[in-house]
Amino acid sequence: MLTITRKMEFDAGHRIPDHKSQCRNLHGHRYTLLITLTGDVVQQEGESDNGMIMDFGDIKALANQHLVKLWDHAFIVSAHDTVVRDFLDSMPNHKTVVIDRVPTVENLAKIAFDILKDVYQGRYGRHLSLAKVTLYETPNCWAEIDG
Repeated sequence: MLTITRKMEFDAGHRIPDHKSQCRNLHGHRYTLLITLTGDVVQQEGESDNGMIMDFGDIKALANQHLVKLWDHAFIVSAHDTVVRDFLDSMPNHKTVVIDRVPTVENLAKIAFDILKDVYQGRYGRHLSLAKVTLYETPNCWAEIDG
């Protein structure tokens, strides 16, 4: 199976409220997102993406629109973390993303995959699909989810 992968980065804050170590405190990361797609290689003379599964610029534009720009420089918080939600709500125009679970890298990878799978599925009438999302929380720690 032939795949292509686009790498993107964004900054976001979070906390793991029940964690036994420092991760229970408010903090942030420089996340690295890898979006891996599979599909048919375009074989049509004159097409801009001839010889490609999908243009990397199109992968980036769609990821930015549906995920990265929404999460970049936001604080991602669980709906159940009312202490932090109340604090964030007290700041006018604060960029907050509320999710239905604890914002661990595992959960964020799953949410990212669920958001992006429909964005790329069958795009341009091709057999295109999201094969995998990899989300690095640090250079040494990450989560992966396959389609």
